[in-house]
Amino acid sequence: MTETDDKLLKRFFSEHKKEINDNGFSRQVMKNLPDRSLKISNVWTTCCGALALILFFMLDGLQTTGDILRETVTSVIQYGATNLDFKSFLIAAAVLLFFGIRSIITAN
Repeated sequence: MTETDDKLLKRFFSEHKKEINDNGFSRQVMKNLPDRSLKISNVWTTCCGALALILFFMLDGLQTTGDILRETVTSVIQYGATNLDFKSFLIAAAVLLFFGIRSIITAN
């Protein structure tokens, strides 16, 4: 199309423009549409969580976590037992536990 045709079309449509009353129709349609993105997000989160659990157990995550904790405790006992404050350790563990539980609860 040429520039003249564009101008003619724009003028024609601007002269014959009609307003159609909505009467809340668009709002009702949007309210009744399914929230597909939320469903997809929930499915994706479930699949990733299941995959993480499967990989954790397949790659012997419990054994690895236990080994790391054992080595950490052994290192602390061997090299830093004189300066170890048990209350600070409990407070740090409680804070980490709190944030972990809160993130799990808010993720759902």
